[in-house]
Amino acid sequence: MSRIMATGVFDILHPGHLHFLKEAKSLGDELVVVVATDATVRKQKHEPITPEKMRVELVGALKPVDRALLGREGDMFEIVIQVRPDIIALGYDQRFDEKDLERRLAERGLRVKVVRLHKFEDDLNGTRKIIQKIKERKVPELNEKVQEGDR
Repeated sequence: MSRIMATGVFDILHPGHLHFLKEAKSLGDELVVVVATDATVRKQKHEPITPEKMRVELVGALKPVDRALLGREGDMFEIVIQVRPDIIALGYDQRFDEKDLERRLAERGLRVKVVRLHKFEDDLNGTRKIIQKIKERKVPELNEKVQEGDR
């Protein structure tokens, strides 16, 4: 049985996330997803919209995911040691070099294959794209619809 590990923020779930997780799951038998902590998201990307516990719960409920865990602060290899994957699936935009990561894992006694997955082509394939689309909407129009929904 092969274990696949995928990581990410998963702040606002969208089709790009689902595509990434389906493709990662296709690489093996069990998919374990490590969701970035709020502190990590703040350091590396932006202020998270969805709290970390909620993101873990949502990711864990997705069909391709067998187990979702909250990441850790500090040494990123600690969670890899805990999960002990056979393969780490990287998203197309994750900042790691596959060979360098394999080498660094091997230095810690971990034989893990690192695979770069494909980009999902869709106009809403990223959290920042979704946020931008919401911002572009007229605020008065949005407020009117919210008020109508409260009636």
